[in-house]
Amino acid sequence: MIYDTLGNTDLDVSRICLGTMTFGEQNTEAEAHDQLDLAVERGINFIDTAEMYPVPPKAETQGLTEQYIGSWLSKRGRRNELVLASKVAGPADWLEYLRGGPQLVRRHMEEALHASLERLQTDYLDLYQIHWPARSTNFFGQLGYAHDLDEQATPIEETLEVLADFVEQGKVRHIGVSNETPWGVMRYLALADRHGWPRIVSVQNPYSLLNRSFEVGLAEIAHREHTGLLAYSPLGFGVLSGKYLGGRKPEGARLTLFDRFTRYTNPEGIAATEAYVELAREHSLSPTQLALAFVNTRPFLTSNIIGATSLEQLAEDIDSIEVHLPDEVLDAIEAIHRRYSNPCP
Repeated sequence: MIYDTLGNTDLDVSRICLGTMTFGEQNTEAEAHDQLDLAVERGINFIDTAEMYPVPPKAETQGLTEQYIGSWLSKRGRRNELVLASKVAGPADWLEYLRGGPQLVRRHMEEALHASLERLQTDYLDLYQIHWPARSTNFFGQLGYAHDLDEQATPIEETLEVLADFVEQGKVRHIGVSNETPWGVMRYLALADRHGWPRIVSVQNPYSLLNRSFEVGLAEIAHREHTGLLAYSPLGFGVLSGKYLGGRKPEGARLTLFDRFTRYTNPEGIAATEAYVELAREHSLSPTQLALAFVNTRPFLTSNIIGATSLEQLAEDIDSIEVHLPDEVLDAIEAIHRRYSNPCP
C-alpha cells in the first residue's frame, strides 16, 4: 500500500480508501465486517462513511452503515490504527426523516455528530466532512451554475464555526468538504484564516475517467492549499468496469437494482466507457484496474475511495495500487478524454 499525508495534518492515509455506502443495503453486517477485515489486512487504514448511508437513502436503513462499522470496531479494537471519516448531510427535502430535513446549523450538526459517534462506537472522528453545500450550486451531476438571487442559504461562516467548535472539543480532529466548488473551498479557507479556525484538509468530489471536472479549478487549489482530493465514484458507479455495456444488467449490481443511478450512463458516457474498456483489453488490463490505476496516479489525489459488494471485487480494486500505466496508455487515455471530455458530470 502507498500512504499520503492528509492535507497539512500529521495523519498518513492509504491511497486506497474503503468506501462503505453499500453496508446495510447491498451488504449485510457480516459482509461489511469481512470487507473491513480484508481492507485492513491489505494495508488500508482509511475508512469513509456518512450519516446518510447506506445508499440509496431511506428512513428504515439510515445509519446502518455507521452502525456496522461501529460493531466491527467494537469487536476488533483497532480504532487507533485507523483514520475514520464521516459526513453530515446538507439541506435536502428528500431527507425529511433526518431531523425534519437536515440543515448545516449548530443544532442539526451537533445532533448529527453525536449520533454518528454513537453508531460508530467511538469518541472522535479523524475527519468530519460537509456532505454537500447548503447553497444551490453545481454538484451531483451538474456542470453549469444557475444563480438564485432569492435563495436563503446557511452561510459557510456559520457552518464552519460549528466545525471549529467540534475540533476544539476534541470530537473531531480535522475537517473537510464534499461535492464542493472552487468558490466554496476558497471561502472555507479564507474564513478559517480570518477567524483562526481549522482549515479544511480535503475535498471529497467525484473523479474518474468519465468525470475529470476536478482538474478545472480545484486541482490547483488542492496543490497550493493542501486540500487534496478524496475521489469518489472512481468507477462511475461500476460503469467503467464494462459490466453494463451492451445493455447488460448483472444480477445484484447497483444499476440493476436501482434505476435512480443514471449519472454515468448517458450516450456520451457509454461511448467513452467502450473506448476505455477497449484500451484496457488492448494492454491486457482489466477495465476496472485501468480506471482505478489512472485515478491513483493523479498528483492532486490524497486517496481513492473504492467500494465493492463482494470480496472478489474489493480485492481487484485494492490490487489497482500495484498497476503501473505506461506512458503509451496514459497518452491513449488523454486522446479518449479529448474526444469525450467529462461526459458524465
